[in-house]
Parts: sequence; C-alpha cells; structure tokens
Amino acid sequence: MKVAIVHEWLDTYAGSERVVEQLVAEWPEADLFAVCDFLPEAERHFLRGKSVTTTFIQRLPFARKHFRKFLGLMPLAIEQLDLSGYDLVLSSSHAVAKGVLTGPGQLHVSYVHSPMRYAWDLQHQYLREAGLERGIMGAYTRWLLNRMRMWDRSSAMNPDLVVANSAYIAERIRKVWRRESLVVHPPVDVDRFALKAEKEDFYLVASRMVPYKRIELIAAAFARMPDRRLVVVGDGPNAPRVRDAAAGAANIDLRGRVSNEELVRLTQSARAAIFAAEEDFGIATVEAQACGTPVIAFGKGGARDIVMDGQTGLFFAEQTAEAIVEAVGRFEALSMAPAACRANAERFSQAAFRAAMRRVVEEARA
Repeated sequence: MKVAIVHEWLDTYAGSERVVEQLVAEWPEADLFAVCDFLPEAERHFLRGKSVTTTFIQRLPFARKHFRKFLGLMPLAIEQLDLSGYDLVLSSSHAVAKGVLTGPGQLHVSYVHSPMRYAWDLQHQYLREAGLERGIMGAYTRWLLNRMRMWDRSSAMNPDLVVANSAYIAERIRKVWRRESLVVHPPVDVDRFALKAEKEDFYLVASRMVPYKRIELIAAAFARMPDRRLVVVGDGPNAPRVRDAAAGAANIDLRGRVSNEELVRLTQSARAAIFAAEEDFGIATVEAQACGTPVIAFGKGGARDIVMDGQTGLFFAEQTAEAIVEAVGRFEALSMAPAACRANAERFSQAAFRAAMRRVVEEARA
C-alpha cells in the first residue's frame, strides 16, 4: 500500500506538526507533501529524514517569510499535487490540506484540527485584530474570505472520512461543512510530564499571551484573592493587559518565558493549573493532568473532552474574573488524586493516537 501524508505548511514544530510526527511514525513508508516547507533544520527531526514535495507557492517571491499572505492561492496549489499513485492519503488539515484531489480506488482520511476559523465564526475578530475593518485592504480581505468559505465547504466533500480532534471540532465541522466526523484526540507526549504527587501552594497559568487565552481574567481574579498565590508563565502581545490586570498584586508572580525544564517543574508542582480560553482541544490541559495536577478550566471547547469534572478538575461557566474566583473556592473544597489525573491523561498518549488512527484507516479500508 502506497501512502501519502499531506500537511498544510511546514514552518515550525507545533501542535499540528505533532500529529504529522505520529502519522509518520505509524506509516514510516509514507511520502510527505505540503503547500510549502520552510522548516528550520534544527526542527526537522520529526520528519525522520524524509524530503517534502511542495507546491508552486514554495517558489514565489518573499514566500519564506510571507507565505500566509498567499492564502488565496493555496486552494489552487493544493489541488496541483499529484497523488494519483497512492492507495491511502492522510491529510492533516486546518486550512487547505483536505482539498487534495483523489480518485476511485484511493482512500482519503483527513484529520481536521479545525475548519478555517478566521474565515467562518472568527472572521469579524480576525478583521478587527488585523486592523482590516475598513478601507480597500479590508474590502479585499472580506472578498477573499468569502471565496475561501465557498471553497472550504466544497472541498470538505473531498475526503472519504473526516476525523476531528475533539467533540468541539466535530460540532464545528457539522455546523460549517454539514459533515459527520469521528473523534480521535491529538497525541500528547505525556511521558515528558511525569507524575508528581506532592504539590506546592500555588496556582499556575502557562500560555502564550494572546487575546483569546483570556489570561488577564485569571490575573484579575487572583488580584482579588491576596491569600492565594498565582504563577504566570508566558509572553506575547497581550502581556501589557495581563500586567495591568495583576495591578502589582504581591501574590501574582509574572515569570515571562521560562525553560522547558522549568515549565515541567512548575506544572508538576502546582496545586492546580487554570485555563480561561475556549480551545479547540488544549494540549497544555493534558500535560497538566499528566503531571497529576488538577485543572480549573472554562467549560466550553476541547477542555470538556479532557477534564473529568469533579474528579480531575472542574469547570467554570463564564469567562469572567468572578467565575474564576468562585471556581477556585469550589476547587479547594474538593479532593482530587494526582494518580487519577495521570490516568486520565494517559488516554491522550502518542501510542493511543497511533493505535486509533490505524484502527480508523483499517476499518475504512474494510
């Protein structure tokens, strides 16, 4: 059986690339394809020395730094990849990879991280944050996103089978594509986050500081709880808002960026990890559970697939500082076993992902 793995683009080793890493591990004979490949040499280890076949976007002027600006050309580019010689096509898609063309006798299974959120329900937020609400560029971007929505929905019919990374994304797929999907949770390197039963008396938030993460809400909540300590790890464009929300509170420790080793240590030692974002899945939530650390999370999105409410963590219903304060109070009245958190995290291991994807493919072939 000849196998092809198709990814959107390769420029860094992040969440979706970890899916590709495990697909390559499960199907080491596969050939790799992408819209473009500008992955630094130091981050190519997960490709196992494989070369990547790319599209014409790879050769466009300024593509190395600005390939995302060619989004309007990517549907055309992905359709130019010739996959006619492959029996199985596995696409890893959050934009256009699912749009590759296959024919009779070929099985196309698409693992979907999300439909294009910036073209669908997050269009207005995207335009606002990019400063494109008005003007010629704003009008052009609205026109482009309209075209992308039409292509996105029509190309969603290309895969024979769609696999969603969470129940939340399965619902989004049903909403925007009118397709049913299976759920296979993404792989998490739970072995990197060892269980630690002894906890220290602090809460942890570790995240990129971007608007949708709502870290300023967590800081504002702990500014109202001077008897409870919060450690904040991370940096990003929203850092000034987080500092303002912390208001110089002595119980809030803004660490900025830390080493991977220090991040693991903090995650292992925290009394609980707190997440206020509505995530598609939430790998950091699993990593906290792998350390035996309970999770206090906003009760929408992928967190509902991960946290066992009342057993390995709990949810709050609104993205407000008041709701977080109330959730911390409820949490401290409960007892959650670190071993139960760890056992819960094992459901999302890399081995579990590979076995699930192999099973999905074999059942679809049968």
